[in-house]
Amino acid sequence: MATLFYQGHASFRITTDSGKVIFIDPYEGEGYKTPADIVLITHEHYDHNAIDKIVPASRCIVIRSKDALANGIYQSFSEFGVNVEAVPAYNSHHKKEECVGYLISVDGVNIYHAGDTDMIPEMEALKEKNIDYALLPIDGYYTMSPEDAAKTVELINAKHLIPMHCHPGMIWEIKQVMKVHSDRAILVRPNDNIRLEK
Repeated sequence: MATLFYQGHASFRITTDSGKVIFIDPYEGEGYKTPADIVLITHEHYDHNAIDKIVPASRCIVIRSKDALANGIYQSFSEFGVNVEAVPAYNSHHKKEECVGYLISVDGVNIYHAGDTDMIPEMEALKEKNIDYALLPIDGYYTMSPEDAAKTVELINAKHLIPMHCHPGMIWEIKQVMKVHSDRAILVRPNDNIRLEK
């Protein structure tokens, strides 16, 4: 069964049942010594693209936002039994043509990493994707607010919400996380490792 390790800020590590390792938006926290098979970058801000932290496996696939959104078309990828689909992500701080979110399907579980975004109209289409875990930013300045994150998880009909990207300049911030009023929210702190279940 796949696991999700929260490194802090918007950084996560997914390990598949077969042992393949996926990093999303490397920047903060621990756990980077595990060799990476796939690296996903939602956009090129410094706090999301610290590729230098990554130890590549013998074959490592790096997907940056420019790869995921090529010629205005959101791309899909399939590697090592992992399916990745890029989706829109943007707001006044993040240009639509330079940023993406990712839908990741692994071991029968669907994970949505929203990247840095507001609640946007394109999210309406995600309710058909059977999302199990939505990783949503909540800082309320560079990204959506905690209140909008609670609305977003309902809009996309995800089973679980994991708040991330809590506060500018901080790896995590409990006060901001506690502003997310949703019965779908899960409290996941940096260095927590959870089993991903349907």
